[in-house]
Amino acid sequence: MTATPVSLCANNAYVIESNSNSEVALLGGTPAFTEDLCVGRPNVPDRSAFMARMNAMFDSGRLTNLGPMVQEFEKQVARIAGTRHCVATCNATVGLELAISALGMKGDVIVPSFTFIATVHALWRQGITPIFCDIDPVTHCLDIASVEAAMTSRTTGILGVHLWGNMSATNELHDLAQRKGVKLLFDAAHAFACGTKQRAVGSFGDAEVFSFHATKFVHAFEGGAIVTDDGDLADRLRLMTNFGFADEDEVLHLGTNGKMSEPSAAMGLTSLEAMDSIIAHNKRNYAAYDVALKAVPGVRLQYRSMEDPHNYHYVVTEIDESVTGLSRDELVAALRLENVIARRYFYPGCHRMEPYSSLFPQARHTLPVTEEISRRVIILPTGQTVNEADIGRLVGRIAAIVRRAREVRQALAECEDRRIPSFTRRVEHPVNADAEA
Repeated sequence: MTATPVSLCANNAYVIESNSNSEVALLGGTPAFTEDLCVGRPNVPDRSAFMARMNAMFDSGRLTNLGPMVQEFEKQVARIAGTRHCVATCNATVGLELAISALGMKGDVIVPSFTFIATVHALWRQGITPIFCDIDPVTHCLDIASVEAAMTSRTTGILGVHLWGNMSATNELHDLAQRKGVKLLFDAAHAFACGTKQRAVGSFGDAEVFSFHATKFVHAFEGGAIVTDDGDLADRLRLMTNFGFADEDEVLHLGTNGKMSEPSAAMGLTSLEAMDSIIAHNKRNYAAYDVALKAVPGVRLQYRSMEDPHNYHYVVTEIDESVTGLSRDELVAALRLENVIARRYFYPGCHRMEPYSSLFPQARHTLPVTEEISRRVIILPTGQTVNEADIGRLVGRIAAIVRRAREVRQALAECEDRRIPSFTRRVEHPVNADAEA
């Protein structure tokens, strides 16, 4: 088994690095990067534009409570999502909790296990039982057959996730929800500005929830938004984000403090102004990864259409250990010594995290695709702080690590460097889940 080392020349052409196989930091080589190359490093838009908005905010004396910047941010998000209504929130987790409550979900709600833990916590914290369903092996979104098989008389809703910006099976889920008479909500935290040429993410189901956390390609420091075409639902959500207040001293609904602040909206608006350039940069990075990773056996880049709208925010790869000679975890660990902070999202699946692993110990038996994908996925760095030359160097180093897989595995077993993640030294969960006690 061999891997061809690659790098990027000044003319953006990939070439073979003849000595790349010796340049592995774990084996005594020089690290690929002098500073950390991280997944999720925030994009920083025009500081002068942001500070101008902050100065205007201070001059107005309006710092929160649905100020003019929040109202403008909501308007712009609704426009991009193609919806009539947008309710900005302090973060996406609160947005999910409010949307779930406003839709009247209770009892059982279908949800993927392969998602960020907040998706499931938003249900459980409101006394709703998450029913974990398996995912499609290509998109990593809910598998429609698994969803339909899991539905019972207790099911009141489906909470789908547009993972990595990939659209869930929206039409099929819509038809199923209509036929069963249940609510359909989408966690669209990854999928702002994604969709098809005909329809943007945001306009599906009863409502969708975006994240504008600092690690997202468009961010508001910390923030979220619920989008919907349902005016009555939007009105309820507006009440619920402000303690239920309809007027100065009139409370009409149970609520909380879920509002977005003006400083967050100021960053959100500034970030939106940079959105097109950020997407273009991410798209170039994705194309560079696409070319370079073809030279590395056993490392597969998840497909992205270059035609349909997408934010290209996540560079998702799957590792085939039978080809690379290294597990996903071993590759992640070896890259840490190259000062590359790649991540193993969303391991090991929510069904194996507390409290759900104790509550639903048998869930693993119904989630074979989730179990497999969670062991294979590695997210690689992108964003404004990563360029095509960085990608050439990074993929060249991945190729070198794979080329010397046997030596790398042995060195990892003996390495005491504190940068090596502890998870490489313990078995997280065996491939044969049925063998567990």
